[in-house]
Amino acid sequence: MTANVTTTAAGCGAPAQTGSLPASVDLATETVVSGRVLDAAERPVEGAYVRLLDASGEFTAEVVTADGGVFRFFAAPGDWTLRALSRSGEATVSVGASVGLNDVTVSVSR
Repeated sequence: MTANVTTTAAGCGAPAQTGSLPASVDLATETVVSGRVLDAAERPVEGAYVRLLDASGEFTAEVVTADGGVFRFFAAPGDWTLRALSRSGEATVSVGASVGLNDVTVSVSR
C-alpha cells in the first residue's frame, strides 16, 4: 500500500487511517495489523468498521476504513480477531500477529 490517504468518520473516535505507515514506526519492535476490506467482487470497501478483538473475544479497538478500504491497528503480539462490518456484509478473520507488519485482507459479503 503506497497511497497516503486519510479519512475520518463522524462519530468515530478512532484515528484517521492512512495508506502508509508513519516513518516513526519501528517494525523491528512494534506489531502492526494492517490490511484492506474487500467486498465479494474484490472491490475496496471504504467506511467499513473494523473491530479488533482479543484472544478471549473482548472488544479492544475499532477503526473506520479509509480510501482503498485500508485499516491499521498497533497491537501486542498474539492471537487477535478482526471483525469487519459494512453495507457490503460482514466477516471475521483470526490473526496470529507477530512483531512487524501483519498484512490481512478481510472479504465481506452478505
